[in-house]
Amino acid sequence: MKKLLYCTFLVLYTAFGTGFAQYAAGQMGYAGTEGGMLYGGLGVTMIDDETYFSISFRPEVAFGKLGVGLNINLLYNMESGGIRSKDWDSSYDYFRLIRYIRWGHKWDPVYARVGTLDAARLGHGFIVNYYTNEASYDERKIGLAFDVDMGNFGFETVTSNLGRAELIGGRAYYRPLYGMEIPIIKNFAVGASFARDFDPDVWSNSDDGVSVYGFDVELPVIKSQIFNTTLYADWAQIQGYSAIEDESRTFGSGEAVGIMASLGNLANMIDISAKLERRWLGKEFAASFFDPFYELQRYQVMSGDTLVKGFRKVDMLINAEETAGVFGELYGSLLGDKVRLLGMFTRLDDRKESGIMHIGADAPDAIPGVAAHAMYDKFGIETLGDAFSIDDRSIARVGLGYKIKPYLIIYMDYIWTYVETEPGSREYKTQERVEPKLVFSYQF
Repeated sequence: MKKLLYCTFLVLYTAFGTGFAQYAAGQMGYAGTEGGMLYGGLGVTMIDDETYFSISFRPEVAFGKLGVGLNINLLYNMESGGIRSKDWDSSYDYFRLIRYIRWGHKWDPVYARVGTLDAARLGHGFIVNYYTNEASYDERKIGLAFDVDMGNFGFETVTSNLGRAELIGGRAYYRPLYGMEIPIIKNFAVGASFARDFDPDVWSNSDDGVSVYGFDVELPVIKSQIFNTTLYADWAQIQGYSAIEDESRTFGSGEAVGIMASLGNLANMIDISAKLERRWLGKEFAASFFDPFYELQRYQVMSGDTLVKGFRKVDMLINAEETAGVFGELYGSLLGDKVRLLGMFTRLDDRKESGIMHIGADAPDAIPGVAAHAMYDKFGIETLGDAFSIDDRSIARVGLGYKIKPYLIIYMDYIWTYVETEPGSREYKTQERVEPKLVFSYQF
């Protein structure tokens, strides 16, 4: 169990440590501004044992409800002296310079997004939660998210790849009391969701799909322009093909109850959303099965397997024990979007040291001429006091940047990890690492 928690922690650290600005700037993909943002950077990368100097730009432009995101990524081969040809050997490579085109934002009466899906979600996220179809630059897909809310009923959809049947999901909901004009009660809704990855191994002649279906209810208790709270409950079931067992079967089910709250645009200083959820997860079940890491986990070739059966994410559920616990998240901004926040926490009942926490803040414009960000990650949490104790389960990062130009920032990242001075001593010494980087960031 500790090994699983440690691996989960490393994945969370890698994902949020390197991509925090993108998530926080877009409030996990659900909000935005009427302007635009240009992110970019310089770096060095290795591909197939060749060294490349990378130059990347990700401008995001919004005009009212219409938004366009671009992804310009140039890899310069430092040995041959040319741009990596594989990136530009077809007309499709030029077409995919467009990351996405969107209309509106999530939770608007009409929302549509075509292209890269950064944080797709259905309902309360118990089945599809912050899913992204961009596992890597070379494997980007053109996906679609399309939602409509007509008052008494509506739907949400997500499609990972318009080029072939891969992950397709949807949620339909109905507000049976909507026409009664009774405060609070009129917004009560019941919903049903279904999501299926039709072909995890991408071989068209195989039948190895995995499905998750579920039902939910929700009741927005307070609904205003500034403050909103919603009570909800979810149930879901997983069915799919196991390569290890070489059969398709029903896996486990799980339930959750929770509350979502948001404080929006208070005096143009605070815009924060939070969720606290109590989960009961049955045997062989995982909440948010289609999550930010699904594209990396959906199919992996097993080492030494001459038949190349592969390992599906659903195989990770085999013999998984029944669990219960608490899950929470926090995201938003302060000081008129000058400080962006992101936090996540999960802990299982009756599992010692099962807590995992991530806290991050990004302040690109809070201080003139200076940009800053900070992150703290901890796994193996047992008590509340344990969450902020410094030991070998902790990683801290602080980055300070000087703005050479309003759009060009030199960052110096300081990373702290901790190791025991002697095995079993419970005394720790600090290991420090410094990472310089150059970042482009321009708002218009």
